[in-house]
Amino acid sequence: NDSLSPPPMKILRYHADRWPVAIILFAFGLDLVVFFLAPTWKYAAAWTVLGIFHKTCICSFNHHHQHLATFHSNGLNRLLEIPYGFLTGITSHAWFLHHVIGHHQHYLDQALDESRWKRDDGTPMRELEYATVVAATGYPRAFMAGKRHPKHRMIFVLMLLLQLTILGNFFWYNWQNALFVFLLPMAISLFLTAWHTYYHHHGLDAENDHDASWNITHKWYNIFTGNLGYHTAHHLRGGLHWSKLPEFHDTIVEKIPDKLYREPCIPFKWMPSR
Repeated sequence: NDSLSPPPMKILRYHADRWPVAIILFAFGLDLVVFFLAPTWKYAAAWTVLGIFHKTCICSFNHHHQHLATFHSNGLNRLLEIPYGFLTGITSHAWFLHHVIGHHQHYLDQALDESRWKRDDGTPMRELEYATVVAATGYPRAFMAGKRHPKHRMIFVLMLLLQLTILGNFFWYNWQNALFVFLLPMAISLFLTAWHTYYHHHGLDAENDHDASWNITHKWYNIFTGNLGYHTAHHLRGGLHWSKLPEFHDTIVEKIPDKLYREPCIPFKWMPSR
């Protein structure tokens, strides 16, 4: 009797993730095509430039995945994190340790925040300084945050070793293409991601969540970043799926000061806002 049959098992936690996953896998597939077929390093170097925009946007969905895993299966999540690592420079559980159990717990305290925008003497950093410091300290701070969560830190270490092993084999096969298709874009994407996070909280000394984040309601910015512009909502409910953030934002909008809304960065500011 069909009525007694169990419902089909869902692979994705949320249907909204079908397109991001497809785009991520397609983007990694393009990297592999360029890596194996580019006849000279110059073609691979051109791909470094052409591919960096979409890889930086994919960083946002890597971030979302670290807050709420994309698949029900842990195995599928670990497999997805390998393309994520090559596309964004942020490997499995690096963002979970640094960001989810680090930054989200400490962002109201600049002495503890893993993504702090203040120097040790309490003065604010400039953009370039902030991006350099956060990118350079990201992995060490993730490892240190893992002291409180040894199980997750072990996954972080093992997956990082796996990622480096695969990357090492790419270099053994063709070091020039590996440099321009994988390693340099990973480093650039990590740096640009750190730069981008400067605009989430910089300059906001706050004691409560409603006053501690900059928000961007620009349509195309939120399409490309998975609603990351609804940043106050994201910090209030970090485990909420990215597709639900606009709806939750509408329930708290009256508590967010008008001064905490801003325009998006280039190139999104050149696109229609609605």
